[in-house]
Amino acid sequence: MTAIPVDDIGAFVGPPSLLAAGADHGPLAGRTLAVKDLFDVAGTVTGAGNPDFAAGRSPAIAHAPAVELLLRAGASVVGKTVTDELAYSLSGTNVHHGSPRNVAAPGRVSGGSSAGSAAAVAAGLVDLALGTDTGGSIRVPASYCGTYGWRPTHGAVPIDGVVPLGATFDTVGLFARDPHLLAAAAAVLLGDGGGTAGPLASRGPARAASTDAPLEPGTPIADVATTAASEIGGAGAATAPRLRWIAEAVAELPPSLAADLVASVHGLGPDVDVVELGLDLEAAAGAFRALQGRQAWTAHGPWITEARPTFGPGIAARFAAASRVTDDEVAGAEVVRARVTEAVLAATADGTVLAMPAAAGPAPLLRTSGEEHDRQRAQTLRLTCLAGLAGAPVVVAPLLRAEGLPFGLAFVGAPGTDTALLAFVASLSTP
Repeated sequence: MTAIPVDDIGAFVGPPSLLAAGADHGPLAGRTLAVKDLFDVAGTVTGAGNPDFAAGRSPAIAHAPAVELLLRAGASVVGKTVTDELAYSLSGTNVHHGSPRNVAAPGRVSGGSSAGSAAAVAAGLVDLALGTDTGGSIRVPASYCGTYGWRPTHGAVPIDGVVPLGATFDTVGLFARDPHLLAAAAAVLLGDGGGTAGPLASRGPARAASTDAPLEPGTPIADVATTAASEIGGAGAATAPRLRWIAEAVAELPPSLAADLVASVHGLGPDVDVVELGLDLEAAAGAFRALQGRQAWTAHGPWITEARPTFGPGIAARFAAASRVTDDEVAGAEVVRARVTEAVLAATADGTVLAMPAAAGPAPLLRTSGEEHDRQRAQTLRLTCLAGLAGAPVVVAPLLRAEGLPFGLAFVGAPGTDTALLAFVASLSTP
């Protein structure tokens, strides 16, 4: 019998209920799963955080592939979670559905746009939660709520059946309190493990990390998280990869917090150094905003123009700005994107893992003004845009505190090293 949580923090869209039961056997059997309200779950309307958007949609006739994969691996869906409207925010505030309560930082935002998913995991309402990350929508809530979060390599996890925002940045990822469970669930989404075979498992036998042995249902979660650590750094590499903190990113923090972050990173292993990417983070963030804006308007502009939906002020302002992005701005942004991608790939080419703050600070107060939210969002975007522009995987770990509040450390790997990156982060919590 699947335990249905009692939502006393406003994390879910409507009361939690068993929306889809997971398979009886599999690596995630018995686990509860919350799903961000951008994903199709058969029999439910995908509302994307906006009542006008929901009003124009019929109940989904099938699960999004990512949901289906987790169901086949044994996880059961117990509800859909609150998202910022059309995922176009990092704050976790929604004028229609409210702001999920952040139990790890009372009186402060949970972060967005995967606000309800992060809040539900942090509060222990579910074991796992699906989210999306375009410009930081998993990384920022994970940091604010003190959970683990994974943004995959772009294109590594199927995005079908998910309301889009920025097609070349959108990713499907996860939240969990346990990094070993996060790695096990990620293995399912990456095709490294799962439950009953079917059309979505047609790529051949699922494999655990880089070994030749198929990952069988029921494989211990800790085993999934530890079998691939040597992938980072190449075949035969030591479990602990070379770790380098990004100078430009750390410089975005207040001095005391920057010092704490650097000290924490140096405490994680013997081979820790600093790297300068040689990038202008403001230019990188501007390029990201232009490209995301053009793609967001392409995805939703026709509907917005016709339906004239009611948006919160921040969302409305971002879509208005998106509608004005020019072809010249897009062309210039692509040049910057190529430069960022080249820098990140060069810095991670030898298996190095990059460490950086997951956000520009701890969770802002709920009563923070709109202008201050915008300032903090812009500062955080200067950090999160790097992996977004490069399509690189990121795992956020709740390893730091700032002002007594959760503050996540983000680990960035080369594209395609998700399994090894997850294993490395899991190893940090293994005695």
